[in-house]
Amino acid sequence: MGGQPMFILSEDSERTSGEDAQSSNITAGKAVSESVRTTLGPRGMDKMLVSDGGDVVITNDGATILDEMDIEHPAAQMLSEVAETQEEEVGDGTTTAAVLAGELLSKAENLLEDDVHPTTIVEGYHEAADIARETIDDATLAGDLDDDQLLQVAESSMTGKGTGDVAAEALAETVVDAVRHVDGDREKGVDRENITIHAQTGAASSATELVEGVIIDEEPVSAESPRTVSDASIAVVDADLEVSESNIDAEYNVSNVDQLNAAIEAEESELRAYAEALDEVGANVVFITGSMEDRVGTYLAERGILAFESLGDDDAKSICSATDTSRVGSVDTLEADDLGEAGEVSVEKYGDEELVFIEGGPAAEAVTVFARGGTEHVVDELERALRDALDVVTAALDKGGVVAGAGATEIAIADAIREASAGIEGRKQLAVESFADAIDVLPRTLAENTGMDPIDALVDLRAEHEETGRAGIISEGQSGVIDDPVDHGVLDPAAVKHEALESANEAATMIVRIDDVISAE
Repeated sequence: MGGQPMFILSEDSERTSGEDAQSSNITAGKAVSESVRTTLGPRGMDKMLVSDGGDVVITNDGATILDEMDIEHPAAQMLSEVAETQEEEVGDGTTTAAVLAGELLSKAENLLEDDVHPTTIVEGYHEAADIARETIDDATLAGDLDDDQLLQVAESSMTGKGTGDVAAEALAETVVDAVRHVDGDREKGVDRENITIHAQTGAASSATELVEGVIIDEEPVSAESPRTVSDASIAVVDADLEVSESNIDAEYNVSNVDQLNAAIEAEESELRAYAEALDEVGANVVFITGSMEDRVGTYLAERGILAFESLGDDDAKSICSATDTSRVGSVDTLEADDLGEAGEVSVEKYGDEELVFIEGGPAAEAVTVFARGGTEHVVDELERALRDALDVVTAALDKGGVVAGAGATEIAIADAIREASAGIEGRKQLAVESFADAIDVLPRTLAENTGMDPIDALVDLRAEHEETGRAGIISEGQSGVIDDPVDHGVLDPAAVKHEALESANEAATMIVRIDDVISAE
């Protein structure tokens, strides 16, 4: 080539290599971690996120914060994806996963400065993660979970999420009741899809209740319709109840009043036939996914039938699941066997909105948590807290039990990794020990957010763990104490710990291995 350089990238491309690339990626990851760190724990604080359009979100949910932040840096996006994956898989622990990933990157940065090769760091981290998984399994409480333990799991999840300590107790009972309602045999597990949350402003969070059925945001077709129907026989029809239209363009000449009256009567007869057919089959509550002529609604109301139109597909599925209703394609094909049952269908007004409550019945399988809050921001955060609580209770039942919370499991993991590191040779030992140091960030952050001195708290935690085998940071008043979390009812699903550990480790090791960043137009 005559010593001339060969350019294989376009002029608009940018390339960062070696230590600069590693430093940039790690710094971005650490920045994401620090942005959510203060939200961790029962004394964690909230974040206010304001969009360009003026929309405001107030939350301490890690996944929501990172999603609303609109992160652009590719390495930082990986940590955002960690929180997103955590949310999808187990419903909670998003902040834990993001904070741990950031601290793993921070410790890796120190190792890179000490000339430890990225591959050695990755191998050490993976070996430490294996020890951590075994420790979580060993720390899992034995025996089947009872309702008291599930209440503790739900309450631990919601504490510090704007629900208040007193409200969290009542909300936890609602959550456990909902999960138990859809809990099948142990082979099938909890049918989480049969639990929905409907949020409505206008009352305190203590007014939140469990509805054994579904809630639909719809209003009756006719103002003359009954507001309540007991012993409901429900039909769900995927059709339009309107005057039939011809498939061809046609023009009709009306030359006298009799012909006009005959045409009007034909329309009336067709529309009346819809109501008669529904009445004859025994339906007294009708949901139509298509459009309904107002006159059909009037005819149905005259027969005491409560009718709704333009029902969404998700709502139709929920109704069918809750009432054992079969969806049909037309009124003509509807039979009595297609009808579902409910103890009661009622229409209630909340502010300017009308809600349909479909409750009870022998075939009812679905339940709805009717969440209340004084303002939109409160009810939105309450909905997020309830969703997390439902997910963690489900995870505790279906995915491997519970472990002590409040940082106790993390202290046990770090202790086990440090003990095992003595038998590991070479520089990999440094990476394993660094992993243990990174795990310490979680109890240290809990202590810091609780108002304790983080270093003193960490020393006391290790000493108490060494003496009793289990020690965590229990929030008490304006500070915290070192004690056994199980005695205080602070429990986390083992699945949340496993998922946070694995997703954080995978993201951190992926970023550490990157030594070249090429951005092209």
